[in-house]
Amino acid sequence: MTISQKERYDIVVVGTGAAGTSAALEATQQGATVLLLEKGRHTGGSSNYTEGLFAVDSYLQKQQGIQVSGTDVLKEEVEYSKFKADSRIWRRYVDDSANTVQWLRDQGVTYEGVQAMGAGEATWHIYDGMGQSVLHDHLLPQAEKLGVELLTSTTAVELLQDQTGAITGVKIQDEITRDLQNVQTSAVILATGGYLNNPEMMAQLTAYDTSRLVPVSSGKGTGDGLRLAWNAGAKQYGTGMAMLFGGYLKDPDEPSFKLMASQMNTAAGQQPLLWVNEHGERFVDESVVYNFSYAGNALYTQNQVFSILDQGVIDKMATDGHFMGLGVYVKRGEKMATLQAELDETVAAHKPFIFKADTIEALAQAMGMSETALTQTVLTYNQFCAAGVDQDFGKAQQYLVPVTKGPFYGFKLNVGAFCTMGGLQVTTDNAVLTNAGTPIPGLYAAGNDASGLTGDTYGPNMPGTCVGYAFYSGRNAGHHAAQA
Repeated sequence: MTISQKERYDIVVVGTGAAGTSAALEATQQGATVLLLEKGRHTGGSSNYTEGLFAVDSYLQKQQGIQVSGTDVLKEEVEYSKFKADSRIWRRYVDDSANTVQWLRDQGVTYEGVQAMGAGEATWHIYDGMGQSVLHDHLLPQAEKLGVELLTSTTAVELLQDQTGAITGVKIQDEITRDLQNVQTSAVILATGGYLNNPEMMAQLTAYDTSRLVPVSSGKGTGDGLRLAWNAGAKQYGTGMAMLFGGYLKDPDEPSFKLMASQMNTAAGQQPLLWVNEHGERFVDESVVYNFSYAGNALYTQNQVFSILDQGVIDKMATDGHFMGLGVYVKRGEKMATLQAELDETVAAHKPFIFKADTIEALAQAMGMSETALTQTVLTYNQFCAAGVDQDFGKAQQYLVPVTKGPFYGFKLNVGAFCTMGGLQVTTDNAVLTNAGTPIPGLYAAGNDASGLTGDTYGPNMPGTCVGYAFYSGRNAGHHAAQA
């Protein structure tokens, strides 16, 4: 029994996120016949939850008078990666980024505008309807209209090669019937989204404590494309990093993504206020939250971390707005109108991540830490707030908000993560390399399966670079695969 409509396609694309869908659409626009595979029942993956993409010198930035140097971006990102990123890939990505914004517009995508994230540059092009709309209202319908064959609940289980190692086909499997089929093709583009949702690979390939990591994703990033390529002779390269986004609450009763839009989650995990470890000690300048990847790293320096809010700052955020948002889910400066209700509801539900007490001593007892230590920490911190100088870690004065008015709330923070990035070394054409540094003929990787964009820490000072690279690298791989 055959699964696909035809036995041969010019290109097979594995994965229907931003990278895979862009690859399929670009390739078919170049005249190639394309089979697009999705292992799940629904398309889009974690790209559905994205908010906007990186670009430099786009038509939107020109309209708003925003000037960002592409060369400065390249230098900053490569230096940020400790030169583990590939400068050639960054050059090509930056130079084509405005074209990618325009290409999406040409497919019908509309934008809210351009903004910054935290202390970063205004490179984040926010699209209307989030990634869900970009993919399902525009790119996928356009791809299918042009002849791309889309199969859901279908997995690529093996890459087929000739004696020279060149790609000759791919073995696919229907996830429902378990039927297998060999599909002939001269090119495969892997765009399967990394391995964040594979606990074994995370434990083996990264140094993160996965018990404290909260994956906020589609759940389908299980390293499928990486394993396919490694089995076909590709070099294992650039593993070990996850895109962290700072403190995140872990509710065992709800899917992780549901807290993204929670004002309580933003107040607890994303504010530059007061953090302590399990010993009741402050350990960092909390304004590190303005670089959310750094914030994730800082949280990992301690075995446990708690954030502390008093009623005074809760009331202030309700009337005046908070300090630091979380993307477009809870926008920066937004008034926290539902925060108190969310807190009350969560306390009443006895969720394991929240603690409430009328005194600091009682809060320490509830959180299982030394009353003396936490009381002294708060006393010292309040003195810094009164003086306007953080003598321990140098936090800026505007973030020195005293903890004085009860009731007091404590939150156990875990570390949120959106995705992994890397695993396959690629050329500037997104062709996959072997250990010898030579391309595997006909094999390409895009998006989070491809290395070259980061080191061990994602650089959020240029927001939107991950999904922007997914769109760009998908188009790049699709173009070169079609030309080949």
